[in-house]
Amino acid sequence: MKKLVMAAAGGTLAGVLLTSQVGPLIAQEASKESSVYEQLDLFGDIFERIRAQYVEPVETEKLVEAAINGMLTSLDPHSSYLSAKDFEDMQVQTKGEFGGLGIEVTQEEGFVKVISPMDGTPAAKAGIQAGDFITHVNSESILGLTLDQAVDLMRGPVGSEIIITVVREGVPDPFDVSILRDTIKLTAVKGRVVGKAVVLRITTFNDQTTPGVVEALKKGIEELGGIDNLEGVVIDLRNNPGGLLNEAISVSDAFLETGEIVSTRGRNPQDGERYNAKPGDLISGKPIVVLINGGSASASEIVTGALQDHHRAIVVGTKSFGKGSVQTLIPLKADGAMRLTTARYYTPSGRSIQALGISPDIVVQQPAPPPPGTTETEAEKEESAAMKERSEADLRGAISNDSMTEDEKRVYQEEQARAEESAKLRDEDYQLAYAVDILKGLSTITLVEP
Repeated sequence: MKKLVMAAAGGTLAGVLLTSQVGPLIAQEASKESSVYEQLDLFGDIFERIRAQYVEPVETEKLVEAAINGMLTSLDPHSSYLSAKDFEDMQVQTKGEFGGLGIEVTQEEGFVKVISPMDGTPAAKAGIQAGDFITHVNSESILGLTLDQAVDLMRGPVGSEIIITVVREGVPDPFDVSILRDTIKLTAVKGRVVGKAVVLRITTFNDQTTPGVVEALKKGIEELGGIDNLEGVVIDLRNNPGGLLNEAISVSDAFLETGEIVSTRGRNPQDGERYNAKPGDLISGKPIVVLINGGSASASEIVTGALQDHHRAIVVGTKSFGKGSVQTLIPLKADGAMRLTTARYYTPSGRSIQALGISPDIVVQQPAPPPPGTTETEAEKEESAAMKERSEADLRGAISNDSMTEDEKRVYQEEQARAEESAKLRDEDYQLAYAVDILKGLSTITLVEP
């Protein structure tokens, strides 16, 4: 009987404790709800006062859009509201054709910062570089504007002129750049053969990217006479601002046999996702060099991180941009959408790309181009020609080499021609030439292995 009483007493005590803990929790939640409603009432009050008392009539739709966009852009540079038109434009961009200047931008310190110019676009032809800050559009300051407002200023009819004021690191004064707006047609992948390497220039990650990689590789390998003649592949991701996550995963998967490609982790642990490679390597384990720079962002960093962590590629160039956050596109009423940051990307080794970027295995700076308007003088050209190296073969009456057959000489001369082609490439694109040289060196090591 005593045991029963004790048990009952214990039950009563536990009930008292439970009540004492739950009571404040309920009150706290009720206080939070009350606070939220108070804030919403405050918003409604301000909204109505603006509509009724602002010096000029204000369109309700614009006021609501501005309020929503302000709420989202206060979170981070990549969350934003898309009106019906902006949402439609964004969907067109992922298919590879749209109107504009051809730059991927973000916002930093109140100004528009260029993540990267896109290959072959008006901005790239005008000399806009990754890292440039745009401070004025047609002499109008963009300080204080949202990113979408600044971008709207840069939009306009195809063929019309726009003058943007640029601030560039290392250049003491701001300068103006005149650009003619054009229809931007992006070719996601361009392939070419350099020596015995296939160079894949990937400019963006859209619906065309993976098919473009497959097609460019196929053509390059055929041009070389088969995969046995392939020394390796250069994947050029410089100034590639990113794009679709699924395309970054499929491009990575094209060169990996197994293992994790990328993972995402959000606010709730259960929302995390992992993406793994499926068997099948398009180049059968041949060496890869990935080229990156400060304009390589987002999807570019996913591909680079995956291939680097699996020791599938050597990464060459300069540190990437460091955009390692995931944006989810959420369609809303009235055909608009919300772009909301919902997670971070992590490479297979578990490192976050966000704000740190990908560090190359071999840092190689790209020599700065000469200032506009400067050209090599005739005297410098003559001096360069005079300093050209001479060899025994250039001497009058030099005896011939009797240690090689005619076929061996032909092969040797073809090798020399390829080496000279690589040397010329250094003047055109030093980083790419460096990458091709690495593949040639790796191929040589493979050939002499026992």
